[in-house]
Amino acid sequence: MTIHPATRIGHVHLTVADLDRSLRFYRDVLGFEVTTRYGSDAVFVSAGGYHHHIGLNTWAGRGAPPPPPGTTGLYHFAILYPDRKALAAAVRRLLEARVPLEGSADHGVSEAIYLRDPDGNGVELYRDRPEPEWPRASDGTLAMHTKPLNLETLLAEG
Repeated sequence: MTIHPATRIGHVHLTVADLDRSLRFYRDVLGFEVTTRYGSDAVFVSAGGYHHHIGLNTWAGRGAPPPPPGTTGLYHFAILYPDRKALAAAVRRLLEARVPLEGSADHGVSEAIYLRDPDGNGVELYRDRPEPEWPRASDGTLAMHTKPLNLETLLAEG
């Protein structure tokens, strides 16, 4: 049995320590729009008017420290940009806001930037290459890889 090929992962909810600090990151730096707010405890943000892509809440974490490294939990979640130009614009905003980048990679099928949000959650910003450009092995399976991503070339796109 296999999952239906049109299945997609919808949204992510994150417990945060400081809602305003998280909003400064997700709204003011990454550019998501606030769609709903639940008092001072939760806010939902989206791209393009969708009900929400990311839920931020302090229900169980107001003022809490991030989980220690080396424990189980969310490794990262990924935000898919429609094209290279949009990804470059997002990276430029991160750099202007002095958000540290943890890494970047060319995976053959995609280009990705890795960072942490203010609560230490891993965030991947990426764009997929068109499927005909995906690297394939001789048997037709994907031949993904991890190679350095030239950030200067990416930023020149934006």
